[in-house]
Amino acid sequence: MTNQSPSTRADLDKALAELAQLRRFDGPPKDFWPRFLAAVQQLTFADKLVLLARKSGQPWRRIMEWPAQTLPSGLMTAFLGKLDEAANRTATAGPLVLPLDGKAGSAAGNHMIAAGLELPQQDECVLAALLSEINEAGAREALMRLRLAGQIPDAYQGALANRQAKADIEKLASVLDLTASVGAEKRFLATALAFCNGLATRFNCDRVSLGWLEHGYVRLRAMSRTERFDRQMAAAQALEAAMEEALDQNEEVVWPPPEGASVICRDHERFAKDRKIGQICSAPLRHENRPVAVVTCERQAAPFSETELQQLRLSGDLAAPRLADLHRQDRWFGARWAAQAREECAKLIGPEHTWAKLLALLIAAVLAALFFLRVPYRVRGDFVLRSDATAYLAAPFDGYIDQVSARPGDVLSAGSPMLKLKTAELELEESYALADLNRYEREAEKARAAKALAEMRIAQAMAEQAAARLDLIRYRLGQATLKAPFNGVVIEGDLRERLGAPVKTADVLFKVARIDTLYVEAEVNERDVHEILGKTSAQIAFVSQPRHKFPVRIVAVEQAAVAKNEGNFFLVRCAIQQEPQAWWRPGMSGVCRIDAGRRTLLWIATHRTADFLRLKLWW
Repeated sequence: MTNQSPSTRADLDKALAELAQLRRFDGPPKDFWPRFLAAVQQLTFADKLVLLARKSGQPWRRIMEWPAQTLPSGLMTAFLGKLDEAANRTATAGPLVLPLDGKAGSAAGNHMIAAGLELPQQDECVLAALLSEINEAGAREALMRLRLAGQIPDAYQGALANRQAKADIEKLASVLDLTASVGAEKRFLATALAFCNGLATRFNCDRVSLGWLEHGYVRLRAMSRTERFDRQMAAAQALEAAMEEALDQNEEVVWPPPEGASVICRDHERFAKDRKIGQICSAPLRHENRPVAVVTCERQAAPFSETELQQLRLSGDLAAPRLADLHRQDRWFGARWAAQAREECAKLIGPEHTWAKLLALLIAAVLAALFFLRVPYRVRGDFVLRSDATAYLAAPFDGYIDQVSARPGDVLSAGSPMLKLKTAELELEESYALADLNRYEREAEKARAAKALAEMRIAQAMAEQAAARLDLIRYRLGQATLKAPFNGVVIEGDLRERLGAPVKTADVLFKVARIDTLYVEAEVNERDVHEILGKTSAQIAFVSQPRHKFPVRIVAVEQAAVAKNEGNFFLVRCAIQQEPQAWWRPGMSGVCRIDAGRRTLLWIATHRTADFLRLKLWW
């Protein structure tokens, strides 16, 4: 193009009007730069415009040329050859005018002009122009116009950044409003429904659905403006298949797919055609860097824009932690514990088939323990606490109970009174016998004084008889009070309700046992007696105090079995290894465990069955 000098007023007005519009231009950069270079060409009457840019320390790159296609010529070759030199000089010394054919001054010639542009996304940017058939003064005027026009891109970039910031703020505000409504709910289904309703309102969708990953499959959990739905319906199952398609790829799936999309959308296409849906977008929700759910938006209106996809992605990222926490907590404690255990196990053995792998490991561990782990084996037997010294206290004579000083369980010392019989009759008999003794002694003395030998002998004999009867009565009076024969405890004889009741001679009233000679008598079934032969250690636990265990030592095993209804038992006598407790009493019972060595768990669990089968199948 041949520059015209001076410039016509109409061309300048048109270029200036175009630049004024570009200052307020709100379109994308791909539309701005061709219009800008075209306006600069009209303003400077340049034959060729080249926009160059470079990063720090890198060579210059041609970003755009205007016009895009030019005929080759020597002048164009010279211009393109000096681009790097002009760009370097401009970046160093500022705007320049460079003659291309050596002509300068007032004579017309070919010139190159270059000026820097301040663009925020580039470190350095230079706009170079080729001017033909113009003198140096005209070239410098064109350079001044170029420098004035060079401020337009910076204004455009600032306005574009402001509009982007405003759009981001609006987008963030809508997302925060949705997040606030989601955070206000306390239950999982209510939160999921609020999330779907908010997305449906924000994106003008006909329906928004949320599916959650459960046991390896996506399950439909909520639909916008719908409280109840049937998951067994064919439409719901097709929707779950489309959600799984997005979850498996861990990417947003949009149908119809945009140009250049590489995601697979066969299930989305099938679902859209079956349900006659115009636009579908499925986005996975991620928690802790892994997809846990999918939200699917459906509408018949315009396709989903990139801004809407970003808002959907941001909404999902903010709502996913809240939904995941409620999904984990909003169920009964057994399900929560099972899910937590599965998550912990999945970290060790992998997320796929976790329960099957865990079950296999547990079975292997159980089998290894059954075959190789040897544990102490103890033979069980019931025991009774007995005493070597036991005394039976009987009634010394016929009489009536007067006082009772002891009852079962009382610990007595030797000589302590236990029971007293009534002695009123014995005391009367004692008085009669004493009177008779005195009378016969006087008669004997009287006969001696009268020298009546026969009567004296008879009186003396009667006095001896009265004395013997008196001794017997006094002996019975001394036996009227029953006393403890030794230090011990009363184990039988509760006579507190028999005061005044008659007793006969030799009636057993009390049973007293010594507690310092206690021993354990255990009964061991004959099928286990061979396991304890030669063993000495055991433990006992009383029925009344099962939490306490006491060591005992085997003293002897009876050679003959005792027959009972439950079978034959051998009596095992055991000595107590420590001082008897104050609450121990003869006759107490419990369980005795006798150490029989170490056995495998498999043998302990199966030896009785094996012995039974050996006897039944033996021929």
